[in-house]
Amino acid sequence: MTKIERLKSLNLWALLLITLITGVGFLVLYSAASGSIYPWAFKQFLRFSAGMLILLTVAIVDIRAWYNVAYPFYFIALILVIGVELLGFVGMGAQRWLDLYIFNLQPSELMKVALVLALARYFHDCSPEHILKTRTLIIPLLLIFVPALLMMRQPDLGTAMLLIFAGVTVFFLAGVQMWKFLFVGGLSCASFPILWNYLHDYQKKRILVFLNPESDPTHSGYHVMQSKIALGSGGFWGKGFMQGSQSHLNFLPEKQTDFIFTMFCEEFGTMGAIILFTLYTLLIIYCFSVALKSRSSFARLMALALTMIFFFYIAINMAMVMGLAPVVGIPLPLVSYGGTSMLTVLFSFGLIFSTRLYHDVRFGGV
Repeated sequence: MTKIERLKSLNLWALLLITLITGVGFLVLYSAASGSIYPWAFKQFLRFSAGMLILLTVAIVDIRAWYNVAYPFYFIALILVIGVELLGFVGMGAQRWLDLYIFNLQPSELMKVALVLALARYFHDCSPEHILKTRTLIIPLLLIFVPALLMMRQPDLGTAMLLIFAGVTVFFLAGVQMWKFLFVGGLSCASFPILWNYLHDYQKKRILVFLNPESDPTHSGYHVMQSKIALGSGGFWGKGFMQGSQSHLNFLPEKQTDFIFTMFCEEFGTMGAIILFTLYTLLIIYCFSVALKSRSSFARLMALALTMIFFFYIAINMAMVMGLAPVVGIPLPLVSYGGTSMLTVLFSFGLIFSTRLYHDVRFGGV
């Protein structure tokens, strides 16, 4: 089958789901700018267009090529993360971006995909007996914690935790014994009092405010309290497009990025949230079905882990704006305004689509 034939065999329904979810973001960004495509909706459309080209290009590349570049891609992403330490600029209180003149790059977003590729290749090359040995896990643990620690220094605790979740997901899918997860989890809980001392003051404040938002309603608790008010005021049907009072009167902060789901629910209500959640669910189900049909353990691990990262994005963001999780810098995928996040998510879908187009390919490893 030629590249063109494979491109034509892409699942149009999956592409439609991605487009519909992104379309929700366009609507909310248009509303957030009080009925203007500037400054957010137009730029988001350009990023989505570029991202779709990336998705289609990545999708038709043979899955074996992604296996071959897994380690180089990881080390390039790691160099970029290190580059943030040396050359990155500060934005929104954290040093997370590299100024590439044409656009700003957030290497931590690329690292999520790079880590999944590297871990998928590592475990692909291991036999089931080898995976059961504890010393086998030393290298993949280093692959996870080196960039995670660098991100914590930026500081970007939310992305670091998401990176760890992604790594743990690959470990679980690869067949690492459950007792090892329980042991590490128990050790992490026991060491929390020590880790608490290394958290920044604002991170400690976020956790305390999560436990009791009313303790600081005008400062650290402001975001969550206003978010809850906006969510509740939307009711079942919502106040209507461009009619959200909390967002348009600027009570709701970060309405175009981390708290965009709140603005959407205020204007489109619980029904709108159900529809958006249904679109996400259908897309996730499709991605899982693609992963499970792959004959290659590399492609299967990669697609499953990328799907779980997409799910973590959604779950953490929604829980955050509803006050069910501490406020961290996790955007709502395909909806929140953001360049690197949009391109990385669509790049990930390109890899998942490549898994579908080359599902019958089996090579090396297990």
